[in-house]
Amino acid sequence: MVSTLITVAPTGAEADKVAAPALPVTLDELVQTAKECEEAGAAVIHVHIRDAEARPTLDPSRLRDTVAALRENTGLIVQLSTGGAVTDPYEHRLKVLDAMPDACSLTCGTVNFGDDVFMNPWPFMAELYQLTQAKEVVPEFELFDLGHVAALHRLLDTYGAPYGGHVHCDLVMGVPGGMPGDARSLVAAVAALPEGATWSATGIGRTTLPVMYAALSAGGHLRVGMEDTLTYAKGQPVTSNAQLVERAVALTRIAQRAPMSPVEARSFLGVRGS
Repeated sequence: MVSTLITVAPTGAEADKVAAPALPVTLDELVQTAKECEEAGAAVIHVHIRDAEARPTLDPSRLRDTVAALRENTGLIVQLSTGGAVTDPYEHRLKVLDAMPDACSLTCGTVNFGDDVFMNPWPFMAELYQLTQAKEVVPEFELFDLGHVAALHRLLDTYGAPYGGHVHCDLVMGVPGGMPGDARSLVAAVAALPEGATWSATGIGRTTLPVMYAALSAGGHLRVGMEDTLTYAKGQPVTSNAQLVERAVALTRIAQRAPMSPVEARSFLGVRGS
């Protein structure tokens, strides 16, 4: 049976703890969330962290402590975000890899992000990609638009295969300014990916379910979490990240594509030491 990689993105850099009390912003909350999500069926955790006032941060010591705590308490693959918040400078984003995660996100281009701009110019992307190779960190290529797929091809053509040898992408869909969160856009993006690449899909907000259904029908994998949606159904706030993982797991079982274990995911992605 073909299995499904489920990634949970529990926090993000945009959501407000006051508006979403279930959002994990402290290290203890994040570790507890990770344990619940692993038990529910997640294999990867995509991590943003917050400071003592619950503001987004890329503080190096907090990142190291977070990686250590997640490794100590779970078997999940720890994937740090190198995007941070849209205001984070490039040099701080590059230093994320000093925390030595198993994996990291690598966004393949600049995109309008609501009222802001998420900057990822080519020189930054190229430097970050080469750092992932040198530090033996598996990159997950974040693709917000079709032009990002072209940039991914350029990275691979210029600098070779990623650490681990396997190209895995995440299609982030439904961001205002990026590609729509619908089946037609998903199919177009998947058709343009490098040969042999695998992919997950993320639907932001109200596109969560359409993207999830389309991804499963097209042979893809899933990312869910409170970074991407705070509403479980119309008028029904998300109560926990595990709630979103449980729904994703239920759909994978209906599709006869049960969730991948963390051990299986390490081999699938080529994580160091697997």
